Amino acid sequence: MAQPDLIDLHHQATDRIVGIYLLETDDGLALHDCGPTTCLPVLKAALADRGLALTDLRHLLLSHIHLDHAGAAGTLVREHPGLRVHVSEVGAPHVVDPSRLEASARRLYGDAFDPLWGELAPVPAENLEVVGDRVVGLECFPSPGHAAHHVCYLHEDGTLYAGDAAGVRIRPSPIALPVCPPPEVDVEGWFRTFDEIERRQPERIALVHFGVTDAPAEHIASLREHLASWAERVREGLDQEAWVAAARHDLEAAVGEDEADHWERAGPLWQSYLGMKRYWDKKQQPAG
Repeated sequence: MAQPDLIDLHHQATDRIVGIYLLETDDGLALHDCGPTTCLPVLKAALADRGLALTDLRHLLLSHIHLDHAGAAGTLVREHPGLRVHVSEVGAPHVVDPSRLEASARRLYGDAFDPLWGELAPVPAENLEVVGDRVVGLECFPSPGHAAHHVCYLHEDGTLYAGDAAGVRIRPSPIALPVCPPPEVDVEGWFRTFDEIERRQPERIALVHFGVTDAPAEHIASLREHLASWAERVREGLDQEAWVAAARHDLEAAVGEDEADHWERAGPLWQSYLGMKRYWDKKQQPAG
């Protein structure tokens, strides 16, 4: 079969950072994730190259609400009021009213927020669809770990549209790594998600960061190994500087310095340390 139709959004004016997918569903054309508003001109140009316009899209299938995946959703609906936006039940309120999401992201990114992400517009409630087990012909299932509200979509052709549940692998890199920003990283939940992915035996995994892998078993095995290693280093007490240095060493050993720089634009290691640290801090809090 043909490979999934990947659209490189050239986030930060760089290729292979954020990619979304155009796909056929039982109810017309859909996008899997949409990227941030700063990438909207690139998205429109990519659709035009395919002889399409925003108004030819019927559905937006969101993996989760982080800005690199869903930031443009409200802007897209404003320009195309007929678009149906599918999102998990937990994520839905934050798409309708993104004020808390934006405030949290602005604390994390500071002055870099606007050039990275642009406007974060609300999605009207009437455009929103809370996902169930099936979404316009695709199987949809919860996939916590990266975020509690994350979902994956499995197409009948064997393609798993994985969002960040299957981590980051900047093709053609041989290494797959988790991406673990705060505040909702759940290591135990993520291992269960890997089990759910493996149980479904997808033929390929479509990654937002970045590209399609045709070796799902190898990919998930790499993720398992590195998620366990990253979590253990934080549990053992490595501080941010030491943890980032160790993760960076592993990354450079696998892909080289230049590709490691590229990888960090999609999955900054300092963010993954903060996410892992928050996970262990919550685990160690006394119950009650």
